[in-house]
Amino acid sequence: MTLPLAAIERAARKAGASRISAKATKELQKALNDISLHLAVEAGRAARHAKRKTVLASDIRLVAGKK
Repeated sequence: MTLPLAAIERAARKAGASRISAKATKELQKALNDISLHLAVEAGRAARHAKRKTVLASDIRLVAGKK
């Protein structure tokens, strides 16, 4: 599942970009998809390590490096 381009463009504008090209939006979409897939895989590993089948928010925070 990928984020809609409109949502990515909105996020870029919130981050301070006054304009963002269509190519840049698509590249950001690809990068965010890769990052989210990596986080999901690692969170799944963390859940299995804890002998659980369910991925918790704490697993996501753990692999994302947040408290």
